[in-house]
Amino acid sequence: MPRAPRNVPRTPPAARSNARPPRHHHDFLLLLFPFLPPLLSPGACSPRGKLMPVMAPPRSGDGHRRRLLLLLCCCCLLAFPCHGAFNNVSRTHRAVPRSFVGTYGINYGRIADNLPAPEDVVRLLKLARIRNVKIYDAEHKVLDAFRGSGLNLVVAIPNGLVKDMAADPAKAMDWVNENVQPYYPATRIVGVTVGNEVLGGQDPGLAEALYGAVVNVHGALSALRLAGKIEVSTPHSEAVFANSYPPSACVFKPDLMPYLGPLLDFFSKTGAPFYVNAYPFLAYMSDPEHIDINYALAKPNAGIVDPKTGLHYDSMFEAQVDAAYFALEAAGYHRTEVRVAETGWASAGDATEAGAGMENAVTYNRNLRKRLFLRKGTPHRPDKVVKAYIFALFNENLKPGPTSERHYGLFKPDGSVSIDLGFKGLVPSSAPPPPSLMPFKKLEAGDGLYSTWLRFFHVH
Repeated sequence: MPRAPRNVPRTPPAARSNARPPRHHHDFLLLLFPFLPPLLSPGACSPRGKLMPVMAPPRSGDGHRRRLLLLLCCCCLLAFPCHGAFNNVSRTHRAVPRSFVGTYGINYGRIADNLPAPEDVVRLLKLARIRNVKIYDAEHKVLDAFRGSGLNLVVAIPNGLVKDMAADPAKAMDWVNENVQPYYPATRIVGVTVGNEVLGGQDPGLAEALYGAVVNVHGALSALRLAGKIEVSTPHSEAVFANSYPPSACVFKPDLMPYLGPLLDFFSKTGAPFYVNAYPFLAYMSDPEHIDINYALAKPNAGIVDPKTGLHYDSMFEAQVDAAYFALEAAGYHRTEVRVAETGWASAGDATEAGAGMENAVTYNRNLRKRLFLRKGTPHRPDKVVKAYIFALFNENLKPGPTSERHYGLFKPDGSVSIDLGFKGLVPSSAPPPPSLMPFKKLEAGDGLYSTWLRFFHVH
């Protein structure tokens, strides 16, 4: 369906014509400080306290004292602002929740039958000093374990519940009342993701329902006065993009814009980021003959140059993030932040999964961690610090699919280290030592790496 115009005046002309004129500062002070009238002008109040016209000039010295008192009152207003008096200034700029601390987070998936208890997971996260955690449901045992931990937690509404949430606002309210309201704020729930990689999938009905579900969940949080504290979002796969190379040419698929457009409009009003799952590993695995493994791993390499912008990239991860920014800008959303909901590299895989292996997993995750800790932006958006959730906390032995799906974890199910990034596990690790890594630095683009245009990342 076509989108409604974005810049429609929020106040009808009739209402604007009947609006009261703004108060003068003098009258505003009288409203806030009823004791001021006799001090502002001698004789301005009758013995009964009613305001009367000033009929006589002030006595000598009174004007100076009145000015000093007015100055004192203004200082009090600045120090202790009266928000109620200004609540009509701007109703469109809502408070944006601080849903991410620093730049590094992790996905805590639990499709396994051998993982540590949630209480031990909290202890592990604290040992690793990972403060941002994202889960894929709202399991109450996890919510209880995170209570009082001080860790930021993003909970999720699975795809199977999205249609119900969209069809009935009461369903969304029931879910929030059951999974958020009883735990907040002791459990620091900072976000709710609605579905995962819904757009670009095989279920058009689910895509149609996504916007309604997001709106209804946000409405439920608003009813509980939590919308300014808990962010509502939805993560996207790279399948929402029509193309990926060069980054400056990246746009959203036109057939998805009827679903994506309303979501982007809504998130631009709430201040929520655009979440994307970015996997250089999948890109390399799809075309290992033409993609330099060093470029995918962010190791020293000649890099590539965007022919339109002239921007140099020596990291596929940064190119993926910038591609998302260019797609948003092409759609008219220049101020929306891109945040990475998932990224990682498998430490093992099938023979057909090029690049999967422990050495590459360590290299990618170490270089990414260094890059995130620099707290910098991308070549196209140097002002926007990149933030990312790593996939994943544990190897998950019950995940379906190829071998790589069960080997993304930084830790093994027993709590020992799997991909060694210098973290301390719950038990000593038998993981091999990490390879020696060269310092992360930029190199000038060369003409021998790519002779033809290559895709920055895989669209699947």
